[in-house]
Amino acid sequence: MDQHKLRSHVFDKTGIKIDVDDPIFALVALNEAVLAETVERQLALLDAATQALAAQARATGGLPPEPAPAMPRPAPQAPGPAPLFTPREWRLLGAAALVSVACALLVLGGAALLYKL
Repeated sequence: MDQHKLRSHVFDKTGIKIDVDDPIFALVALNEAVLAETVERQLALLDAATQALAAQARATGGLPPEPAPAMPRPAPQAPGPAPLFTPREWRLLGAAALVSVACALLVLGGAALLYKL
């Protein structure tokens, strides 16, 4: 915690000058300590809940079982060339092409009707 930086920040926001020996900095330090402890406790709870959820998912077949630690993991293979578009993107491109052709036909049909009048 940089007290001079905090001091200038308080002055910029409020116009109030505080000294670096001001007791307010003790409150800031206490706030940091409480926050650090709370974050550690929340991370521990989150980790425990994540592990419990993973164990429950493995028990119901939602996740594959954990590999035994003694088993060597297979070496990662080099990825092949990435496809230009995914199947979903191809479908979206096809739908966009259909819509654009339909709009073009509608515009040409409207222009032909107006030209005949």
